[in-house]
Amino acid sequence: MFCSSLARISADKPVLPAYLVKGLDYLKNTDFSAMAIGRYEIDGARMYALVQEYRTQPKAAKRAEAHVQYIDVQYVLSGAEILGFAPAGASAEISEDLTETKDTTTFSSVAGETDLVLTSGMYAILYPGEIHRPQCMFESESQVRKVVLKAAMAAVLAG
Repeated sequence: MFCSSLARISADKPVLPAYLVKGLDYLKNTDFSAMAIGRYEIDGARMYALVQEYRTQPKAAKRAEAHVQYIDVQYVLSGAEILGFAPAGASAEISEDLTETKDTTTFSSVAGETDLVLTSGMYAILYPGEIHRPQCMFESESQVRKVVLKAAMAAVLAG
């Protein structure tokens, strides 16, 4: 996991894979305020953005998830949320394995989960296998507008 702010993108670029930098540049240079909720392709199925809007909920109401083929870049445009996090290999009880159809496994419980607060302008990069629980309320329920950038791990490794 890597967490930062788009305000620091020039400092972050040297330590990140070039393919992810392409996605971060897209996030920085795109005006999402007027974009409709939905999916926007950047590099076909290899990289796309999901514009989302929702109200955060108590952590107990949200399921943790992990992916195998895609990296998630969770970028908060407005609002604040807690993103639960546990490293790859953490002890967790699988509730549903949709890896074959949706590249997602959900978990009913996760041992040693850490809370990360994401506020406006911040992003977190979550690699395959890393367990994350997005959309959790921070202090109180609130409205969040977010972009989740999905980047195929195979494309990142190909450079």
